[in-house]
Amino acid sequence: MRRRAIVVVAYEGVRLLDVTAPVEVFATAAGLGGSYTVRVCSPTGEAVRTSAGLRLQVDGAVGGTGPVHTLVVPGSPELPRSPWPPGLAGAVEELAGRAERVASVCTGAFVLAGAGLLEGRRATTHWRHAALLARLHPGVRVQADAIYVRDGRVLTSAGVSAGLDASLAMVEEDEGSDLAREVARDLVVFLQRPGGQSQFSVASRTFRPRQDVLRPVLDAVAADPAADHGAAALAARAGVSTRHLARLFRERLGTTPAAHVEAVRLEAARALLEAGESVTGAARRCGLGSDESLRRVFWRHLGLTPSAYRERFATARRCP
Repeated sequence: MRRRAIVVVAYEGVRLLDVTAPVEVFATAAGLGGSYTVRVCSPTGEAVRTSAGLRLQVDGAVGGTGPVHTLVVPGSPELPRSPWPPGLAGAVEELAGRAERVASVCTGAFVLAGAGLLEGRRATTHWRHAALLARLHPGVRVQADAIYVRDGRVLTSAGVSAGLDASLAMVEEDEGSDLAREVARDLVVFLQRPGGQSQFSVASRTFRPRQDVLRPVLDAVAADPAADHGAAALAARAGVSTRHLARLFRERLGTTPAAHVEAVRLEAARALLEAGESVTGAARRCGLGSDESLRRVFWRHLGLTPSAYRERFATARRCP
């Protein structure tokens, strides 16, 4: 059986979870029958100190890794700024040149971009640094809100825990959904969040000032997504005209009332499906009404069907 060599590059100041999340996923997959070997290497072969202050022993230097199937570049709180840790750029360029697949976690995307690996590609990174990535590398099509993005042989993921999702996605791609599900069950995590899923819930990313005409509207939609939230009903709750309400949403939230309601209903449907609700029940309870309406919304926002989403999260409802 051909063994896929996974190489994770560690360096001074690397975020510990960005290293350990992929290592745990691939090592667990190997223990369950997957065809993986996992090595953590540094540019010099010496141990490195992580951003958490812990020293991390490595398996050797980058130059002695041999064949590489997947290169994983973790992030660091310091990475968007320069200078980068000594030897990091050269190590990544050397390994990427002979790897079949290249992945980054969090701000590791800046290293891939610096090596030209993201030019013309879609990519993501930690939400806090997405705008900086787009500004420094205008040739990269940054998708700031995605959990992970696959474009050709390159996969980039968002901050910290998204490395779990991206690694599970790679296991599923290599070995199939059954093994990926077993790995997720062993680690007591969801099979994986869809890559296009937002890094945040609608509520957490919606600005909700205490004293604002939109506050009762936003609270009402969040409290009961299935209620009547048509333009007239929302405008009446805010005490303004539908036209003025649309302008307020556009100016303060950068969206429309209808789009906001749909996003909240989608989030409610996801939660219901994750809890084991049927597709029909989720459509009714979230306010989207029919299976077909729910399917259209899921496909437009997440790129998969409600049934597929429900199946991906079925692992969370079964005992490991």
